[in-house]
Amino acid sequence: MIEEIRISSLGVIDASTLELGPGLTVITGETGAGKTMIVTALGLLLGGRSDSGAVRLGARSARVEGVVAAADLPGLVAAVEEVGGEVEDQRVVLARNVSAEGRSRAFVGGAGVPVSGLAAVAEPLVAVHGQSDQHRLLQARAQRGALDRFGGAPLADLLARWTGLFDRLREVEGELDDVVAHARERVREADLLRFGLGEVEAVAPEPGEEEQLAAEETRLGFADTLRTAAEQAREALSSEDGAPDALATTSAARTALEAVREHDAEAGALADRLAEVIYLLSDVAADVAGYASRIDVDPARLAGVSERRAALTALTRKYGDTVEEVLAWAEQSAARLLELDGTDERIEQLRAEQVRLREELSATAEQLTAARSEAAERLATEVTAELGLLAMPHARLTIAVHQHETGAPAEGELPTGAPLRVGGRWLRYARSGVDEVEMLLAANTGSEPRPLHKGASGGELSRVMLALEVALAGTSPVPTFVFDEVDAGVGGAAAVEVGRRLAQLARSAQVLVVTHLPQVAAYADRHVVVRKSSDGSVTSSGLTLLDDDAREVELSRMMAGLAGSDTAVAHARELLEVAQPARALA
Repeated sequence: MIEEIRISSLGVIDASTLELGPGLTVITGETGAGKTMIVTALGLLLGGRSDSGAVRLGARSARVEGVVAAADLPGLVAAVEEVGGEVEDQRVVLARNVSAEGRSRAFVGGAGVPVSGLAAVAEPLVAVHGQSDQHRLLQARAQRGALDRFGGAPLADLLARWTGLFDRLREVEGELDDVVAHARERVREADLLRFGLGEVEAVAPEPGEEEQLAAEETRLGFADTLRTAAEQAREALSSEDGAPDALATTSAARTALEAVREHDAEAGALADRLAEVIYLLSDVAADVAGYASRIDVDPARLAGVSERRAALTALTRKYGDTVEEVLAWAEQSAARLLELDGTDERIEQLRAEQVRLREELSATAEQLTAARSEAAERLATEVTAELGLLAMPHARLTIAVHQHETGAPAEGELPTGAPLRVGGRWLRYARSGVDEVEMLLAANTGSEPRPLHKGASGGELSRVMLALEVALAGTSPVPTFVFDEVDAGVGGAAAVEVGRRLAQLARSAQVLVVTHLPQVAAYADRHVVVRKSSDGSVTSSGLTLLDDDAREVELSRMMAGLAGSDTAVAHARELLEVAQPARALA
């Protein structure tokens, strides 16, 4: 619900605040006072086109703000957060600035957004009906959506089933197109994978093998050098030909210290340490001798290792930087090859599912069309009855549910997007079904039904919209309705019925009406008057919420055109009493 609209420097309105509430709010005022500026302000909040000419003369910019209660509108909260705005105290502030130079800025929940972003957030909140507006229910998609909501849960269940089948069919046909279109490429890919896997299998690399072979190749390549170094080390540690060596000199040092052990304990400790060194040198000398004996010059082994490394290098050049990456590639490629080798089988599975889904869609389409046709008859009957009470006694609304028939596809497998065979006919279909819904109006007896925007004048169209909204009130997702001059061309008893129907609609939604008829204004829960004043050079208008006494005065002015007429005031009081039981908040 819109709680408040603040307007500054827009047209003749200098600065005014319109406080709104639930139920029916009417706005009245003398001609030229600026009533339509309220609708203009709402249009700006809904993301409508801005006009620098609407900026008040002498002002730098016009600004419109709307405070919307979001407690019962979870979709609004999500939309505000998506554009970066904030919801504070379960309320959202929408704003629009229009400069005198024509620049426009929009804000949602304190965040600056493109005008399109403001429209995306605000448009679902308000349906505006006026003789110069683009009516929501004139759009074919909106007409079908309204009929589907009117059909209730059974129709909604059928539509949900249809959309689920439709989405799955699109997935299946998309995959089928991809598999068939790339069949040749898939064969080539499979051949390349087989060749690569064959190379990897022939070499059969092992994790860590590359490092081990590199070390072995280096050792074999320098075998002579390594053996010479080992022999020299062994001779230095323990010589076989009696030459001085480490063991001999260390043993001599120990013997010298052992000879004086009894004279000094420290000399004995050093001798013990040298004994440990001798043991270590003996072990190292034995190890070096063993190492030297194991070093063997094997040209055949060296050649084998080099050849193996070359084979591994060939693999890493093609399939990965390391042996581990080559093995990972082989594992992934084996799985991909299994998938590619199953292409023909997959095509058969997809085509079988395609046929099944189309059969289920065909059966669901027939049920959906039947449900829509039944709902269309009920809705048309209700709206036609409403029109009879709105000074259009000879008007008749019909709702056509029809399909777009097309030629049969060529024999064979059905391509993506091929028409759907339903009841022996080939029909064009979409995510909404096979049906096209069109509301037609015959405004007078004997006239042919025509599309709404062609079959009614501006005033008649507003009443048709009112009749539709009343019939759809229980199913409409729009929380606020605005009617601008909905009573054009209406008077007398028909005007009373217009007021009664607006009050009925206001029982399930917030309704804002700009009117010049007292019969309509009498049914309001809140009555706001636009008053014009002038200081001799500048004209301005303001908004005033009327109490009961002031309402009588305003209604008398609207009826008689004379302020203070006792007869008109009495008539106004009587009109309010008649309307009281029907008011939305009575």
